[in-house]
Amino acid sequence: MKNTIILIGLLFSFGYVKAQDPIFTQFFMIPQSLSSSFAGAKEVTNAGIIHRTQWPGIDFSINTQFAYVDNWFEEMNSGVGISVLNHKETTTRYDFTQVNFNYALKVQLNEDWYFRPSLSLGYGSKSFGFQDLLLGDQIDINNGVIHNTSIDPILLNDKINFFDFSTSFLFNNENSWLGVTLKHLNRPSISMAYSGNNQIDLFLSVHSSIAFPLNTSYGRFEDEDSIYLLTNFMKQGEYSRFDMGPQYVKGNFSFAVLAATNPIRTNPNSHFLTSINSYAGFKYEGFKFGYSYDYNMSKIGKTGGVYEISISYEFDKSDRCWGCPKYY
Repeated sequence: MKNTIILIGLLFSFGYVKAQDPIFTQFFMIPQSLSSSFAGAKEVTNAGIIHRTQWPGIDFSINTQFAYVDNWFEEMNSGVGISVLNHKETTTRYDFTQVNFNYALKVQLNEDWYFRPSLSLGYGSKSFGFQDLLLGDQIDINNGVIHNTSIDPILLNDKINFFDFSTSFLFNNENSWLGVTLKHLNRPSISMAYSGNNQIDLFLSVHSSIAFPLNTSYGRFEDEDSIYLLTNFMKQGEYSRFDMGPQYVKGNFSFAVLAATNPIRTNPNSHFLTSINSYAGFKYEGFKFGYSYDYNMSKIGKTGGVYEISISYEFDKSDRCWGCPKYY
């Protein structure tokens, strides 16, 4: 019955609610989830996966996975990759899957700076668990039975497919990077109604990782030890989010603490600070492992927070990658 009520609520909101893109706290760990400009950026074959579970402490939990593989083609001075995103809500059984083909070009601007424009072509599929939806005329009270058919005028697709186009730009030097991503340039419709037109809002992200190398003259820090200021501003429709915080890299280990905020509050009662996100990771023999946990700071209740686990691997890792953006 609970599932039925939720699904009915979703039906009545199809014309008004716009879908929001899944986002990851560890955008700096697996930036391919945010920007196609990182395709081939390490100039080796690179692969990774990240899993995100949101609000496991309540009935409406959400699970999201992102996986990618990309490669560098020296003769084309370009990176090419494929990525897969899956997003599933456990209660409504809403399921979203999208496969993207990513291409990025490397352009050297001067001795220190590089420019990486990219394009991404995606094919998405979306479905709902409408088999659990119970309409009023299916209930036969007199006979105590539930009929399988309905004369309700609402006509719904069980599944829809669509093409999606995005672009990204990245500027980087040896230690820092700044990027812009625009997703859903063609504004595909994801309406489940046969005659509906619910277009995905444009997704904008402005993201950066600015390096502050630590002083090694007193022998307290190694040459590679650094602090990075991480930022990621995202806006889609009326919703916005800004993540900001430091990341400390010490040898093969890294730690970060980010504040997730709601800078453009459409509701005066909404919270400015929504969560505090902690992260720890380490590298070993080409592997990178990361774990993050988001502590809820709003009054939504005991949600169980949000946690992410990521693993990536660089094949044939070289000692030096000139002009490659750093991320740990």
